[in-house]
Amino acid sequence: MPMIMEDGIDVDDLFGDPASLELGLDAAAPSIKGLPQRIDELRSSGCCQKIAWSKLGAIAYISQDGQKVFLRYLHCRPDDGKWALSDEAPINQVTEIHGGHTIAHLLWNEAGTELAIVDSSGRISIVAILTAVNTVNPARQPSLDPDDDWAQPVGLLWMNVNRSLFAFHKATRTNDRWSFPAYRRRPLGLLHPANKSGLVLVTKSGHIKLIYQNPDLKWQEISAELKTIGYLDGTLTHAAMAPAEGGGISIATHSKCGKICFYRVLVKWDPPEWDQVPKPGVPNIVFPKPSFQVLYTKTETLDTVFHPPGHEMDNLSGFSQANWAIYNLTHLEIITASQVLPDTQTAAGPCILAVASVPAQNQLGQTPPSGPSSVVIRWQLDTMIQTLHSSFDDVASKKAASNPKSRVVFKRQEDIYFDRYVLSIDYAEAGSVLAVTYDDSSISFFDARSMKPINENEDVNVVTSMPNAGFTFPIDASGLHIAFSPSGCLAVVLDGEWQLHFRHMEHSFGMEDGMYNNGKFTCAIAALALGYVRACGSDTSPDDILTIIVRQLNPDAQRAFVTEVYSILFMSVDFTEQDKLMNNQSIQKGLSMQAVLGFRSRYQPRALTSAVPWAILNIRHIMMLFLTFSHYLKNGRDSTPYEPEVVRMLLGNTKWILDLAKYIVDELFEIADTIPADRTSFSLPNKTYESLPLVLILSSVPRSFLRHIFRYLNRFPATFKAATNLSGESYQLYASINAAITTSTIPLDTCEKFLAHADSLIARSYQAAGYGNADRNTPERELLITCTVPPVLQPAVMGILTETMPLVVRREVDRMTLATGDYSWLGVGGDKRTEVFKRRYDVDVLKRKVLSGGGGGGGGLVGRELPKRRCVRCCEVSEDVALPRSISTYRWIGKIGVLRSCVCGGSFAMEGGERPG
Repeated sequence: MPMIMEDGIDVDDLFGDPASLELGLDAAAPSIKGLPQRIDELRSSGCCQKIAWSKLGAIAYISQDGQKVFLRYLHCRPDDGKWALSDEAPINQVTEIHGGHTIAHLLWNEAGTELAIVDSSGRISIVAILTAVNTVNPARQPSLDPDDDWAQPVGLLWMNVNRSLFAFHKATRTNDRWSFPAYRRRPLGLLHPANKSGLVLVTKSGHIKLIYQNPDLKWQEISAELKTIGYLDGTLTHAAMAPAEGGGISIATHSKCGKICFYRVLVKWDPPEWDQVPKPGVPNIVFPKPSFQVLYTKTETLDTVFHPPGHEMDNLSGFSQANWAIYNLTHLEIITASQVLPDTQTAAGPCILAVASVPAQNQLGQTPPSGPSSVVIRWQLDTMIQTLHSSFDDVASKKAASNPKSRVVFKRQEDIYFDRYVLSIDYAEAGSVLAVTYDDSSISFFDARSMKPINENEDVNVVTSMPNAGFTFPIDASGLHIAFSPSGCLAVVLDGEWQLHFRHMEHSFGMEDGMYNNGKFTCAIAALALGYVRACGSDTSPDDILTIIVRQLNPDAQRAFVTEVYSILFMSVDFTEQDKLMNNQSIQKGLSMQAVLGFRSRYQPRALTSAVPWAILNIRHIMMLFLTFSHYLKNGRDSTPYEPEVVRMLLGNTKWILDLAKYIVDELFEIADTIPADRTSFSLPNKTYESLPLVLILSSVPRSFLRHIFRYLNRFPATFKAATNLSGESYQLYASINAAITTSTIPLDTCEKFLAHADSLIARSYQAAGYGNADRNTPERELLITCTVPPVLQPAVMGILTETMPLVVRREVDRMTLATGDYSWLGVGGDKRTEVFKRRYDVDVLKRKVLSGGGGGGGGLVGRELPKRRCVRCCEVSEDVALPRSISTYRWIGKIGVLRSCVCGGSFAMEGGERPG
């Protein structure tokens, strides 16, 4: 039987006009499920983050019962090329190691590779991502901490990594060209002498702790009392921490009695320097032990009653004191200028930002509070020099004037009132933007320093962030917990039913009648490019930016984005020197972006503009392998070049690059055959001669990679003869590499001659057109972005096809053998044979080994799936699911950058089988 007021029954039909009753009751405001409990949780502790998104791309969240922690990640789906969230995977044994205590808080470190898990008793475990983004290994056990309610953290901060990064402040447009000035951002705050992990926390009892890892991977800790907390002060509820200049930390705390205290804490290591490399004849230096130096500076008392501008103290008619609500602090933040930004003289002092909210309604019909639901309170911290009054100038004193002392003063800023509950405050856009999430699912953006709202900028010549360019989060399902992606353009939300929602930023691009508004469109593209290079400069996963681009931009708009990014990352495309090739990380970041944008599925051939960068990424990986291997051989102090795992990787990649050389030569012969004998009236049609092999030879980036690879392979037989300390398995692998080289259909001498002749033709084409070294950047970028031959290089194409191929290469190879070769396993062709191969097999992207039962579900073994790692970005796989067996191999894998990353720079995720962690 339906209850009264169901089935659309109107209360007015039953009781008449509700206003005639004149009961003076306010209408009950709607409340999302769990909101009162969430507000109360935020009031009780500053450590209650239930979901967190790491810079590496891993999403961790606590189960509804608080007993488990799950992992998800953003990935490109192999079957359709769309970006989505993965299925959840539990972190094993969380319940057991935390003794059944409720998990209360999650926090990723700066790099996004380590996760701190805090339980309700104050104990902390740390897990680390080593080989896959959805598997973790234990790094610290919670049993090292006491089971003590007073030890519960109310504030947590990871130590920074001691390295400088590139940052980008804004994009400015002059004469229809955008510029993105970069500057080097140095690390601030507490730094570990050995660059190991460390965690700073403030406890409920008012103590500060430093949990840090020694070089032997053992965990140590030190603690100190911030300030004696007496009976009247009560316990701490919140603590905000931020790195400060001089190796220090700025700390703001809030106690139950409403006091906000500000501290400056220094950590001193004794000795301050520690050399990890032992020197001959010098005794090993014991790892330094840190100590705290706590400097208390200022205390303020937080108001519990606020008067918004509509209720001034001298105009209280209709606003009784009985309706004044009591506000409780729910968020506490310290906002600092990380360092002096471009175009500024000095860095401003820190700001303390607090959010206070009234209690939410626990049940329908409860009288809602009068006034705003949440209030943002701010203090600017300034340092003032204490000076005497001018009347003291007349007082004679023979004593030397003492240096004036400075003191910290709190300058209260104007309060900001919200008629909605503030549920979360998060940093975005490299810390320059604050994202404020409300209980109705809306998200507002503010300048982190001034708290001015960020809306779409009217100045179309300056872009500082994605919100500033008009990107917004549409209203969605309301949630209680939110975590933003590394660049802040995606979000995951847990609602009151603990269901996970995926949210995306959107932009209209000023669309009218199917046409973009040019000003808004170019600003949006500049903002996306700015976000991407910010992620690249800070070693943050840019996959969230790529997700927005794949979802919202058509191919022409994507090309505009690629052009902007290339103008930033590839200021110069002169990669003739080996050092530039080895050290330039921008090559991988730019090519990876372009490869993603043309990916449609594992089985469909890539568009040429995606196939070319994907092939270059693989060639780059092989060059890194061989050059690193050569370095180890020259060093002679390491057994790494003789480890079977290392040599096995070299063998597979040697076979792959030799087959790629055959494929390139065979394709170029096929193209050359289309040129008529009488070329007096023949012109080079662009579309006919746009092919992957031709672009790989014309572009200086892959051509330089190939030159170094073939030069090394040509010397390998001599290296094999000189190797005298090979084990049985290593000897067989070395012999297999040597046999692949010496029996190749294309002699390596011919490969080197081919590239040298192409180099000469390309150089002559540039010289004939009057292009200097700097002038070459434009056509080189155009070639990579569009994969069309620029006019300046068309003579070189004709020369390669009519001179290089018949005169230099033809006499050295057997064309019939090349034409009948099977190149489907290379994965670069767009023919049916390659598609059939992909549906039947996978190829290990690191070792170039054919794996049975591949295809991402399209075929192979029935009934069981072998465990493997799949790249979240390019969807390629690796069969290595465990850490290398030897330390030397582990260091080798780390050296070439593929311990947990693919050749494209994307993270691996585990698939199938039993997941560790």
